Amino acid sequence: MPEGPSIVILKEETAHFAGRKVLDVTGNVKTIDIEMLRNKKLVDIKTWGKHYLLCFPKFTVRIHFLLFGSFAIDEPKDRPERLSLRFTNGHLYFYACSVQMLEGSPDDHYDWSGDVMNPKWDPVKAKAKIKSLPKALLCDTLLNQDIFAGVGNIIKNEVLFRVGLHPANRNGDVPGIKINQMIREARQYSFDFLKWKKQFVLSKHWLIHTKKKCPVCGGPVIKEYLGKTKRRTFFCVKDQKLYS
Repeated sequence: MPEGPSIVILKEETAHFAGRKVLDVTGNVKTIDIEMLRNKKLVDIKTWGKHYLLCFPKFTVRIHFLLFGSFAIDEPKDRPERLSLRFTNGHLYFYACSVQMLEGSPDDHYDWSGDVMNPKWDPVKAKAKIKSLPKALLCDTLLNQDIFAGVGNIIKNEVLFRVGLHPANRNGDVPGIKINQMIREARQYSFDFLKWKKQFVLSKHWLIHTKKKCPVCGGPVIKEYLGKTKRRTFFCVKDQKLYS
């Protein structure tokens, strides 16, 4: 599943389609009437967390890539297209993804202050939401898109290691100063992720994700499927504190 920074990159790579008219539309999507897109002008492209948003005058098409979704620009892949758009300056293809229609402006549907990569990101709101879930585990909290839109499993693992917090900590057991550090690092690492992915060196900067040896103490890295999300979690029991 692409994380928020990867969706930002997609937005940048497709920015040249904004302002262009959809000349043709095809695909096997059943959740929207794709004919609504024909001859419509794409006025903007936005992102919110892991959502890629194609903004038209009276509605927005939301693309979520789920676990196995993908896209192509100009050169199609050899597989069924969920949605294909032909503009005056090229083609945009989507595969194995969720496609939904949102009526009106995206501002009617999204709280931009919840997106860790948005200029309107609000860490104070994030902390208030975390406080309202004292029994939730940190590993679940960082993946909660209502709190940290755009944060995915890689970011989760790297953030918790960088701030020295065990993923099985409950929100209410962690000192406020450490929660603040986690919130700041979630945003900072997302932008680091963006920079490294553009440079094709993202995995070279992983400290704990998929590693077998802790880079700090040299001890073994534990791999477990933790929390309600049961996502793959890597951590060091010595360098990531578990509060009781």
